[in-house]
Amino acid sequence: MLLATFFSQLPFTALLNRFLGGAVTQLLGMLGVHPHDPAAPIPNYVAMQILVALLLVVFFLIARSGLSVENPGPVQHLAEFIYGFFKNLAHELIGHGYEPFLPFLITLGLFILTCNLLGLVPSLESPTANPSVPLGCAVMSFGYYNFQGIRHHGFLYIKQFLGPVLFLSPLVVLIEIISHLARMLSLTVRLYANIFAGDMLTLAFFSLIPIGAPVVFQGLHLMVSLIQTYIFVLLTTVYLAGAVSEEH
Repeated sequence: MLLATFFSQLPFTALLNRFLGGAVTQLLGMLGVHPHDPAAPIPNYVAMQILVALLLVVFFLIARSGLSVENPGPVQHLAEFIYGFFKNLAHELIGHGYEPFLPFLITLGLFILTCNLLGLVPSLESPTANPSVPLGCAVMSFGYYNFQGIRHHGFLYIKQFLGPVLFLSPLVVLIEIISHLARMLSLTVRLYANIFAGDMLTLAFFSLIPIGAPVVFQGLHLMVSLIQTYIFVLLTTVYLAGAVSEEH
């Protein structure tokens, strides 16, 4: 019963399916994909990601429209704090030339954080509690840092997969490939497991003890959301720093 409630169609999902369901079903049919329910082809985790994107766009529009040097508002202060946090993180780990990577790191961090926090809002859920979303973020992170490594070093990027000893290179290449692929698995499982567990725990206590006790778990969920976002972006930055490092 609990799982059925958790995975049932949310109000925002139902709204999207009502207005966009037919078009989405037709589009999926053209691609050879047949949804389980043609009347509701948009699942909760996709609808929640759309909501997150809309929220972030609104946030940045508000921040952009209210920019002021003499009298900055609270939204501008928040935006500057976010920018400063990611700037310091990237500068510390990547060093000189970190600036081009900031847009990706900030976007990734804000997307994951907003997804995580969405589960705190009644009638919504965290899309990162579905494994597809953390996996998508991990694949984006994996593709981005490898692309930047190739862009920065060119063909010489392969040197970091070969190791220092030439005759051991075939073995080192295999180990490095497995290691890099394991990074995606690690990022995915860590984020998904923590957010899913937090959502389920909060939902369980709301069902059993609707007054008082859930507030504690809401606070824990908030803390876990912040920590997991930081870890995900931190590891991505570390991988990025290794890919573009001149030491390779």
